[in-house]
Amino acid sequence: MATQTLAARVDSLEQRVTHLEELPARLDALALQVSQLRDEMRVEFSAVRSEIRTGDENTCRTLRDEIRAGDENTCRTLRDEIRAGDARVMEQARVLHEDVVSRLALIQEGVKARGNTRRRRKS
Repeated sequence: MATQTLAARVDSLEQRVTHLEELPARLDALALQVSQLRDEMRVEFSAVRSEIRTGDENTCRTLRDEIRAGDENTCRTLRDEIRAGDARVMEQARVLHEDVVSRLALIQEGVKARGNTRRRRKS
């Protein structure tokens, strides 16, 4: 290693000291930038949370509307099917009732006919 002159060594040390003296200011600037970045990120995260909340509310509202519409459609369909089933049951009940009435009428006619023949035999 070559020996340096005293003047060269002093110049080198002065340059190093100058760089070292600049470090606190550079660190302060860097700290300020980090602080600004944190503030910006806090604002942006807050905005994102707000957008997500709004999106969630819209999604919930849309889902509620779709579920309500589906429920109304299901209720309407069920009512229609129940009414149709009731109509079929009532029609079958009418047919059975008419059948019972006609059978009773036939039985009544048979009873009357037997009664007339029994009376004739006694005479």
